[in-house]
Amino acid sequence: MRWRETTSRSPDERTAPAAVTRFDFGENWSRFSDRALDGTRVAQARADFAALMRHAGVELANRSFLDIGFGQGLGLLSAAALGARAIGCDIDPKCAQVLERNRRHFPELAGRTVPVEIGSILDAALLARLRVQSPGENGYDVVHSWGVLHHTGSMWQALDHAAGLVAPDGVLIVALYNRHWSSPLWKTIKRTYCASPAPVRRAMIAALYPVIAAAKAAVTRRNPFATDRGMDFYHDVVDWVGGYPYEVASPDEVSARLARRHFALRWQAAATVPTGCNEQVFVRRR
Repeated sequence: MRWRETTSRSPDERTAPAAVTRFDFGENWSRFSDRALDGTRVAQARADFAALMRHAGVELANRSFLDIGFGQGLGLLSAAALGARAIGCDIDPKCAQVLERNRRHFPELAGRTVPVEIGSILDAALLARLRVQSPGENGYDVVHSWGVLHHTGSMWQALDHAAGLVAPDGVLIVALYNRHWSSPLWKTIKRTYCASPAPVRRAMIAALYPVIAAAKAAVTRRNPFATDRGMDFYHDVVDWVGGYPYEVASPDEVSARLARRHFALRWQAAATVPTGCNEQVFVRRR
């Protein structure tokens, strides 16, 4: 596997929150992969990813697939294992290292290259590199960005950039945080977490962990520690409390934005908790 890192920054990236307040997603993914990821979680991640592709109406074999913000790599590797010509990008170089370690859970990919690029989806230089690597001038058959674009610092522009990489008749799959009355409060909590020293961050996790568990149990009426996509509740809490930058949108807002770019909604699932992610699949019309 190879990856490149870019140091150029677009005007939009320069207006995003300063690096000191950005959550270290790569470090959290690294700890999750080292401490919590096992064969059972990988099997669940594969099954949930395959189910998402069925909802999307996508057969991945021999299709081009771009994963924007691949994180720990389970989605990207699952796509490659299903036969896609897969490529990923992420802002954090640590994620490329985590993905490389997690390849051990995908033995069928031994000897196969899964290229990744390092940089922000807001960065024009990264967009240019991704377009060069698409199978043609028209873009990718499938662009997937799961719980990522709302952390860029410029969500709507990030969504526009992602949409611009989808080929005609291609599919855009996104999960974005739902707009809720408590969203401004959570934004303050996340910003405070990222600006605080390590002892304060640990105290915030300790204080909010039981609150989040209780709230999830009350809303979903299921075991709060049961997670989807191979995730782990503790590292999900760290991600949730610290995940800054942070923006939100209603499903209708996302649909309206993409309709102006000639995308039609194919499938959606509402967030299971009010502040969670709405899942949406769009098709680009010719």
